[in-house]
Amino acid sequence: MNALEPTMVDINKFNWTVRNITPSLGVEVQGVDLKNVDEIEAATIEALFIKHSALLFRGQRLEAHDLVRFSRFFGNLDEAPVNEAGKTAVEGFPEVYVISNIKGGDGKAVGSLGAGEAAWHTDMSYLDNPPRASLLYSIEIPPTGGNTWLAGMYDALDQLPSNLRREIEGRRIKHDGTYNSAGYVRQGLVESDDPVTCAGTFHPAICRHRETGREVLFLGRRRNAYVEGLPLAQSERLLDDLWQHATADHLSYSHEWQVGDVLMWDNRATLHRRDPFDNQARRYMLRTQIKDKERPEPA
Repeated sequence: MNALEPTMVDINKFNWTVRNITPSLGVEVQGVDLKNVDEIEAATIEALFIKHSALLFRGQRLEAHDLVRFSRFFGNLDEAPVNEAGKTAVEGFPEVYVISNIKGGDGKAVGSLGAGEAAWHTDMSYLDNPPRASLLYSIEIPPTGGNTWLAGMYDALDQLPSNLRREIEGRRIKHDGTYNSAGYVRQGLVESDDPVTCAGTFHPAICRHRETGREVLFLGRRRNAYVEGLPLAQSERLLDDLWQHATADHLSYSHEWQVGDVLMWDNRATLHRRDPFDNQARRYMLRTQIKDKERPEPA
């Protein structure tokens, strides 16, 4: 599907309302029934997505097949990774990843990531071609906690102190493949806490976003990250400074979930994390991810 150019977004033909979530990151699109979106509406949604990096749709009533149908407007879908309990996805829908702390009748988790905090990260950036976008749909939520945070990496780079920018220009960062965002070792890998030798993939620290043409900071996950070619101590200091800057409150948005929310974000232009919540409460979310066609490209 060919998206409209970001400067050409026109919602006047639809009965929609669009409001900013923050001054620089994300919009809420009101009046859309994602179950019945057509190609013309989806093209406009994609243009909004490219322009704003994150979209929120509230009050949705979706089944797994509805989420898959909507997600496919934006590209081919990744299959869900295997979770800590050896399960993968919603039965019959290999593209739909379950994120939940709920345990099934066999005593095993029905989903992934539990109830703990998920550290700042970009989804699956340890791959050669990380996902283009992620969509998360809330079915059950705890009474408190479990907020999802987003941080905008365009502004993070635009506001990066000049000395830090000089240190990372032209360099690559290793994106660790050993652990997921909840700290569990990925299936088939062995525990490692050596950033230099751990499993992972190098990507440019500053990328050129293919759709907007803008330069953007691309960090991934802090644990086991490593700046190629630097002594480990220097790499650790530089990465600590980068993460502290990029995840500052003024660059971030905390999303307090309601049942029926769909949150969609650009993995190439944001970081995200999750607050912990009471493990006695229930949280059940479905996620899809849009494949990207190419590796992140340097600015």
